[in-house]
Amino acid sequence: MTACDVIVIGGGHNGLVTAAALAQKGRAVTLLEQHDVLGGLAVGDEFHPGFVSAGPWHDASTLSPGVLSLLDLDVASSPESVFAPQRAEDGPGLLLHHDPGRAAEEIARHSEQDAHRYGDYRAFIDRIRPFLRGLLETCPPTPNSIWSLIGPGLRLRRLGRADMLEFLRVGPMCMADWLNEYFQCEMLSSTLALPALAGTRTGPWSPGNATNLLRYEALSHVGISGDAPAVIRALEDHARRQGVTIRTGTRVTGIRTVGGSVQGVTLEGGETIDATVVAASCDPKQTLLDLIGPTALAPRMSQRIRTVRASGAMAMVDLALSGPLRFACRPELDVARARLVGTLDEVERAYDATKYGQYSTEPMLEVVVPTLGNPTMAPEGCHVASIMVHFAPHDLKSGWSEEDSAAMADVVVNRLSTVVPGVRDLILSRRVRTPVDLEARYRVTGGHVHHVEQALDQMIVRPDFECGRYATPIGGLYLCGSGSHPGGGLTGLPGMLAAETVLCQL
Repeated sequence: MTACDVIVIGGGHNGLVTAAALAQKGRAVTLLEQHDVLGGLAVGDEFHPGFVSAGPWHDASTLSPGVLSLLDLDVASSPESVFAPQRAEDGPGLLLHHDPGRAAEEIARHSEQDAHRYGDYRAFIDRIRPFLRGLLETCPPTPNSIWSLIGPGLRLRRLGRADMLEFLRVGPMCMADWLNEYFQCEMLSSTLALPALAGTRTGPWSPGNATNLLRYEALSHVGISGDAPAVIRALEDHARRQGVTIRTGTRVTGIRTVGGSVQGVTLEGGETIDATVVAASCDPKQTLLDLIGPTALAPRMSQRIRTVRASGAMAMVDLALSGPLRFACRPELDVARARLVGTLDEVERAYDATKYGQYSTEPMLEVVVPTLGNPTMAPEGCHVASIMVHFAPHDLKSGWSEEDSAAMADVVVNRLSTVVPGVRDLILSRRVRTPVDLEARYRVTGGHVHHVEQALDQMIVRPDFECGRYATPIGGLYLCGSGSHPGGGLTGLPGMLAAETVLCQL
């Protein structure tokens, strides 16, 4: 038996942020990670000899400035561009830059009006970003205190009448309606919508998910010189410098409690570690129903946690390639990120399949080629393509079998071959990860990469009103993962805000 001040369960980005922030304030912190490597959803693994995949959370542009200030990372002026390819006979595709000035010429190929409207869209996001970031970077208001609402209310009022009313109007909308108010080009709208739909169980016409798009745009504002694994390495280095004890290959099987308060944890094999504070970066269902156990919670809370929606709808296909991906419509481009999208209605139909327990036979794809930024992830001259597949449900009606996985991978490769005609000749190996596989690999309930569904109701109070401010009814137990405010993605905010809460309450 050993002891420390704080135990952090899970070595993903949020767990690392929590551990480092607490150690920096003088706490003795032990971080426990079940895998042999840190990073969780932000890192991939070797799926073919010499080929390393990207993780589901590959986009480092959403990293919180508060976390960035801790790390020795270079910051670019804006996130990297993304390419939306077309069939060569249909057009040149769209290389979409975050900066409206750089994007204007590309968008004008499809719509002169949209080239101007894109500037208006970005300008609105820029004006409301300080308010949104204020909401996302602070603890949620106390439910029973009207005083905690005064600060957010004043910041909202400072937007000015027009932007305040526009924000209040847009939030409850579906993102398709809002994007259609700006743009004529469906490819542009779908390209903007896809990252806000990624990992969620919603389509562009789902009510209230314009909030997801606003959230993504508010967070995605800086470019990091380095990929997600570089962020994890920087976080690990920082945590170790602060004195955090990091143990990998160490699985927690239970959180021990006495008299309604945390006593420590039990590890696989029977070892115990004592601590009066445990911060769990794993998903809330796993923490409260598996590691703590429902008998330690009030029956009503157990029932509420059970009914929290957390069923994933994203799969991944990793390809080991003998050469670079060349999109037929723009073969001169080296594309690190591509989004294969259709019209907003086609994106909605791809999502519709999940309602009936099926995967989409015309999926929307986000293709990441991490080897363009980090050639060491594949042998010399070779590349990796990690493809996020939207949409494929965890609860497939027939249950996921090897035949279903292979059939879905065939669909993905067929879809990719429409814009990269020779891709089949490049494939040396492929790996399919269904939501069930993601659940097993990353230990996330339902294979949900956000831990908890990011619908409007589960973003206002996340994951439950009794633990929506990181502390739980179990004394000394805190939630510091993506299932807490302000949600998933490579932000580090749940971990940072949970650490602040722990320090305030100790």
